[in-house]
Amino acid sequence: MPAAEWPALMARAQAGDREAYNQLLKAMVPAIRAFARKKIADEALVEDVIQETLLAIHRVRHTYDPQRPILPWMAAITSARAIDALRQRGRNHEVQDESALTLQPAEPERELPDLDGYLQNLPARQREIVESVHLREQSLAQAAAETNMSVSAVKSLLHRAMLNLRKLGSGNHEKS
Repeated sequence: MPAAEWPALMARAQAGDREAYNQLLKAMVPAIRAFARKKIADEALVEDVIQETLLAIHRVRHTYDPQRPILPWMAAITSARAIDALRQRGRNHEVQDESALTLQPAEPERELPDLDGYLQNLPARQREIVESVHLREQSLAQAAAETNMSVSAVKSLLHRAMLNLRKLGSGNHEKS
């Protein structure tokens, strides 16, 4: 199933359609595997990362906006799970390509956007908050404590960062 169909499936899943949700998760597995393999050489650890990514997607599926590209969202979750797995295992496993977040999906002419490139286009404080809240799954209070900011300041930065990422994802490179 082409990734272009995934946002519609996610919208149906968010509305409670279990069949659409199952189809979506099954369709995502090969892409998640490819992303994980870009970071990890150990196949057993790749399989663990796939399972952790699917669990994380389940936990945060409500945060996905079906009007936005789904691949950068999925790639960020996969990347965070891969990094966590490598840290947990003491980095005893070879990392194949630390910065890679591209994938050749089933349609070989299409490439995924470079998530690191999107994040690098954000101002440093916005990038730090996105990484804390969305990639490391910290609460707003945890991110605020870590950065010595108020929760409302974290919310504001996160909101601006998400607006900027949406603009970048839709091809508009302006920043607010």
